[in-house]
Amino acid sequence: MSVGHYENFPVGSVLLPRRMRRGVHAIYHFARTADDIADEGDAGADARLAGLAALSSALDEIGRGQLPQDPMMQNLAQAIAVHQLPLAPFYDLLSAFSQDVSKTRYQDFAEIVDYCRRSANPVGRLMLALYGEHDSKSLAMSDGICTALQLINFLQDVAIDWDKGRVYLPQSDMAKFRVSEAQIAAGDTSGLWTPLMLKEIGRARAMLAAGAPLGRRLKGRFGFEIRMTILGGERILQKLHASGGDVFKARPVLTRKDWLYMFWRALKAS
Repeated sequence: MSVGHYENFPVGSVLLPRRMRRGVHAIYHFARTADDIADEGDAGADARLAGLAALSSALDEIGRGQLPQDPMMQNLAQAIAVHQLPLAPFYDLLSAFSQDVSKTRYQDFAEIVDYCRRSANPVGRLMLALYGEHDSKSLAMSDGICTALQLINFLQDVAIDWDKGRVYLPQSDMAKFRVSEAQIAAGDTSGLWTPLMLKEIGRARAMLAAGAPLGRRLKGRFGFEIRMTILGGERILQKLHASGGDVFKARPVLTRKDWLYMFWRALKAS
């Protein structure tokens, strides 16, 4: 399965325990479909919201013990039943994707974190549920990791999101550093662009570090997968920092050399 926008999340990779993979695929298919409804194609806002509402109605059916007609939702219903997954994270994802249809600017960092709470954290919580981990400390660390990964995606994709009419840098921070939207449109990194980006990079790094102990807390292949994901986020942050936040010339991505380094580090930390 193509990871697309979820490239920073584990998506049923061969590293995961076999018992988790079918559930991961069902969750990913749901999230990918919902995100595409909100973000892809030429549909109008009303049509996008109607498509997301249809997924919400299918979740309602699952909650009532009924089987939806959509094969994708049938697979999700099976995963929910087998692994006793909570429904709240799925509704949170739909809430975030619905927000994407209508909200394109975020006043401050708190607004962005609230969006991450619904757009990213549910993925980590569902992964932990599949693994059978429900400890509150693990859930909190997972939230830190997932929020950090979402923030990293926002920093990677400043130019891409601009083309979609969205800005995920806090408006209050942009005003503080006197960075205008015209600079984003022009790919202009002059003035205080770098200090602004370094501030956002620092925030993402702090959240990722706060959640990083989860990679050692959980054992086996799932713990290894988490460590690989964390290390991937760290590498992207290092590249963002090294470029001074210039994501216009080249969007930072993971190379083969990066993957080899991450694999060695994750193995060493086991």
